[in-house]
Amino acid sequence: MIRCAVDTNVPIVANGRPDPNDQRAPSIACRLSAVEFLVGLANDGQLVLDQAGEMQAEYRRHLSPAGQPGVGDRFFQIVLHSAPNLVERVDLPKREDGEYAALPQSLIDAGFDPSDRKFAALAQQEGIPIYNSTDTDWIEVATILAAEGIEVRHLCGRDPANWFAS
Repeated sequence: MIRCAVDTNVPIVANGRPDPNDQRAPSIACRLSAVEFLVGLANDGQLVLDQAGEMQAEYRRHLSPAGQPGVGDRFFQIVLHSAPNLVERVDLPKREDGEYAALPQSLIDAGFDPSDRKFAALAQQEGIPIYNSTDTDWIEVATILAAEGIEVRHLCGRDPANWFAS
């Protein structure tokens, strides 16, 4: 069973839409990889989310809670109506300055994308991998993530040149 964090770009790509930070459409292979991953996770996995609801709120900004029309939307609907065996919600404490307590300072110092920090902090705290499809932020700080013991699994590979339709 997979226990993991899922960057919002994964269900967005599964829907066939571009990541909000990059307006290029995902390649068919990349989209298929995201779809297969989400279906597998829904069938035999556990998504870990923050108890405060920041990750779910980000999903809501980009996905339809009605579960349509895409696979990513259906995944979000499952998250909203899940049984406890699919979604685990954990406390993700913050420091006095508003940063996540589990977030390595090296990522903050590197200017790592603030919208991705919650996923990195959760992965660090829980010892779980993060799944990514088309967000280059995870590639740009790959050395720091590895040094901190944060595992990122790239569903579309590590080469952004292969992520998008021609």
